[in-house]
Amino acid sequence: MAGHSKWKNIQRTKGAQDAKRGKVFTKIAREMIVAVREGGSGDPSNNSRLATVIAKAKAANMPGDNIKRTIEKGLGAAGGDSYESITYEGYGPSGVAVIVETMTDNRKRTAADMRHYFDKYGGNMGTSGCVSWSFDRKGVLIIDNEDSSVDEDTLINDALEAGADDVQSGDGVFEVHTDPDDFNVVNNALESASYKFLSAQIELIPQNYINLTNEADIKNMEKMLELLEDNDDVQNVWHNFDLTT
Repeated sequence: MAGHSKWKNIQRTKGAQDAKRGKVFTKIAREMIVAVREGGSGDPSNNSRLATVIAKAKAANMPGDNIKRTIEKGLGAAGGDSYESITYEGYGPSGVAVIVETMTDNRKRTAADMRHYFDKYGGNMGTSGCVSWSFDRKGVLIIDNEDSSVDEDTLINDALEAGADDVQSGDGVFEVHTDPDDFNVVNNALESASYKFLSAQIELIPQNYINLTNEADIKNMEKMLELLEDNDDVQNVWHNFDLTT
């Protein structure tokens, strides 16, 4: 049980994300539709990508009826909008590494938006692979323990028995890390054991973090992240900017 707490690093932005819950649901729904189309099935037991997105949706408190309707839309929308997944990499102020995962129906529009955000706030967009080497891909399950109701030893045993790699604690939560291939199995096991998730998804975890000290750099970095996360084409933003101080 060691390592930098991912949850602590995003707590300061969680309130803003909750305030935009409708937009979060829209982005998850888009991801779910693509998972259904590309996986060729609306059954999560036969479509691991869909199962992963459903776990993410449940943790975000997306209603079950919404999930069902979205899957049905994916099954019946072969002639609908065609989205492609594109990942952009680059640097924010003072060399902060940034990875932006998008899902777009207009590659030129999205590329122009991403480049504008990087350039406007003192960063620069790089080539594929320029920063992704410094991130590890992991399944991350955030379990609520604000009221200290979760027994740590029991959770560790449950998580490791289900196939998790590691369990971390702090800031009123437990973080369960898994190999991406084991994420759905671990998620299902802990969900069946009635653990409450605040977040559940495959993430890119930075191997190290950058603590900005210049006020202008901090302000520009925060503005860049806000614009990126607010863009309709952006699904996820990963970075190594340390928000904990």
